[in-house]
Amino acid sequence: MSTTDDINALIPLLDAIDATPGAAELRARSYELLAQEPGALVVDVGCGAGRAVTELADGDVRAVGIDLSEQMIAAARHRYPDGDFRLGTAYELPFQDGEVSGYRAEKVFHTLDEPARAVAEARRALAPGGRIVLIGQDWDTFVIESDDPHLTRTIVHARADLVASPRVARGYRNLLLDAGFEDVEVEVHTGLLAGPTAEAVVSGMAEAVASEGAISRAQADAWIADQRERARTDRAFLAVPLFVASATR
Repeated sequence: MSTTDDINALIPLLDAIDATPGAAELRARSYELLAQEPGALVVDVGCGAGRAVTELADGDVRAVGIDLSEQMIAAARHRYPDGDFRLGTAYELPFQDGEVSGYRAEKVFHTLDEPARAVAEARRALAPGGRIVLIGQDWDTFVIESDDPHLTRTIVHARADLVASPRVARGYRNLLLDAGFEDVEVEVHTGLLAGPTAEAVVSGMAEAVASEGAISRAQADAWIADQRERARTDRAFLAVPLFVASATR
């Protein structure tokens, strides 16, 4: 599958996750923690299809979405033509030193090989007194309802091993402290998925680890079949711990 195909498949899954109970409330909490005045410049790093950028703009801040994927930026511009979306990376933000007042990154830092470098770049772009908010899942502690707990643990941990920084979210506090941020606080929320959305996520996990040889094809097929049956009967369940860290420059 090409990268474009991957992105095209990812967008509807992200949309489904964004529509789950608690997702809107978590985004709203992140905007509250940014604590920005009207007109302030806020960057949403790894903006994806742009939902958070338009919600921030609705709150009267100047929101800019940054993403390294041209396909994601194109999707965001198509959905929200009035939004400000730019190609860029967490390592090289298109802003001068101290130019932005708020920095937000949701489910991004686990994809980075050098999270500390991204935090340093965030600090560079933030003005003194600026706010940073990081949101992310801990890939090693996904909770999946299954009749085969041993295989499920294997899938969860093997899938985590395929992520660049699977446990970075539990380290947000130390990352921010080490970079010189102040007023560092961390909240823990729980993302809950059920039904077809949960099945799509966990089946994707099993497919990924089977492709890497961590489990056999037969094990993956049987486990996925069980998860699909659970989704069919509304018994699929996935809980994900989400860490929300905030701090002041």
